[in-house]
Amino acid sequence: MSGNQPDRQARRIASDGRPELVLDIERVLDLATRQAVRAKFRFDPDAPWVVSVELAIEGGPRVLWRIGRDLLHQGLSSVSGLGDVRIWPSHSADRATARLQLTSRDTAALFELSVPPLAEWLAYTYELVPAGDELSEIDWNAATAGLLQGPRAHCD
Repeated sequence: MSGNQPDRQARRIASDGRPELVLDIERVLDLATRQAVRAKFRFDPDAPWVVSVELAIEGGPRVLWRIGRDLLHQGLSSVSGLGDVRIWPSHSADRATARLQLTSRDTAALFELSVPPLAEWLAYTYELVPAGDELSEIDWNAATAGLLQGPRAHCD
């Protein structure tokens, strides 16, 4: 990642056949200090309500977050999320960006990312599984039967 410019991205299909977006973003440390971060967004059509985001700093650990796909999509145009995950639009140097805040326990990290490549990639995920169809593949009869046949309490 060293020397890479933010916004360099590649939309591709991961080795498992699922859509993936690799995006160089920045962690905002303070008003003047930024840190390059590689963000890998992954979408699984079998779990279409969530996007997995792996964040990696060169030479550092990788962190995996699962973020609601609708929350991520809404946050590109308006404030979205509460608590651990928040995202909202921003503008930086005449380009469309968004701020993503991730909070875990008493630690928070703020990231800035380019909106166009993420919006395009998210639109592709909605082509694969349209909004509102996320639960259409569930066999509700089997799921309900499994719940009803779960562990039984013994009464003497």
